[in-house]
Amino acid sequence: MDKEYDYVILGTGLKECILSGVLSVGGKKVLHMDRNDFYGGESTSMHPLEKLYEKFNETKEPDDSFGNGRDWNIDLVPKFLMADGALVKLLVHTGVTRYMQFKQIEGSFVYRGGSIYKVPADEKEALTSSLMGIFEKRRFRAFLLFVLKYSCDDPTTWEDINPKTSTMKDVYTKFGLDKNTQDFTGHAIALYLDDEYMTQPCEKPLRRIKLYYDSLSRYGKCPYLYPLYGLGELPQGFARLSAVYGGIYMLNKPTDEILMENGAVCGVKSEGEIAKTKAVIADPSYFPERVKKIGQVVRCICILSHPIPNTSDSKSCQLIIPQNQVNRKSDIYVCCMSHTNAVTVKGRYLAIVSTTVETDDPEAELGPGLQLLGKIDKKFVWVSEQFEPQDDGKESNIFISKSYDATTHFETVCEDIMSMYERITGEKFDLSAISLAEVDVEES
Repeated sequence: MDKEYDYVILGTGLKECILSGVLSVGGKKVLHMDRNDFYGGESTSMHPLEKLYEKFNETKEPDDSFGNGRDWNIDLVPKFLMADGALVKLLVHTGVTRYMQFKQIEGSFVYRGGSIYKVPADEKEALTSSLMGIFEKRRFRAFLLFVLKYSCDDPTTWEDINPKTSTMKDVYTKFGLDKNTQDFTGHAIALYLDDEYMTQPCEKPLRRIKLYYDSLSRYGKCPYLYPLYGLGELPQGFARLSAVYGGIYMLNKPTDEILMENGAVCGVKSEGEIAKTKAVIADPSYFPERVKKIGQVVRCICILSHPIPNTSDSKSCQLIIPQNQVNRKSDIYVCCMSHTNAVTVKGRYLAIVSTTVETDDPEAELGPGLQLLGKIDKKFVWVSEQFEPQDDGKESNIFISKSYDATTHFETVCEDIMSMYERITGEKFDLSAISLAEVDVEES
């Protein structure tokens, strides 16, 4: 270990492993350490099922009705990948796709007015959706056709909507979309966490809506993908990739001291050895003095014996409950997987409900989501702290990731990874030229 590295990375969370793989592929010398004896950090997967019971201090082991514990792979921070999104492009760019296989999620749903509706998959489905009245359907179809042909680089497609000066509220007004339609468009399609986006320039929201439908058109039915055997495969895939390119991984390796010189990092000390480096990348747990708490997330893992009701018997799906539908400031997210994703035994389902904590009773805040699940056989609830770095890391060369939020998709994760990559290297990561033809997807 007594060598010099371009980067020392602390923690094997997904963000850290992705950066490790990307930097290794780019020819950088990387040392990756984790105080734990497993991959994934906060975003690890529990395998076998008994490990989940152990984590939550259950006194009894799962009974025989849960089948073989080794057939279970339970993500603590479950998230789906957008089929045309940044993470899939990163997987292709780094070659991690050759280590993994993905399966298409069967459905994307939104909650409105006490009922569950499928998010319209295209302009034809928009016309038949019971989510909107007949006149609103036509307006939404016109809006959708506008978005799909809109290009921020081609003024002939703008129709008086300037991507730099027009707000998303202006766009909604132009097409006469009502508040309910704005709600599911912003939260279940553009995947915004709140309504602040409506008063900002429309360029980014329009790109996000287009990304949803570009992802949808890639495989049909649903824009989301999920790796077989759960997200635990992702950090391990990037670890294998990094090793191929000369990266060194050390699990169960404590970090004793961060060595500084003139206000900047110069090395990491562990068990009497020193790894010299000019930059350190880490998850928030390694630098509590350099991060600030920004909130909490409450999650509940539920084991079911049936699909989520009113989702067309989908064996896997995402369901978003927009904040305005339940008088909250934050959306509630529900994702469901089953044996078709190789995360449960046949006949069982995993439904994970999550949201940002707003009160002194976090579990009660999950109520609107839990009520949609039907009978729950077993559930595990926990609250995790959310942190973000106090600065951009450029002065100290200590670059810290943000904690994972309540969303059940990877778009906010990718935004943090891209931001960190730019701060670390001084260059933007160009994903535009990456072809997605290499992704191995087993369709539903």
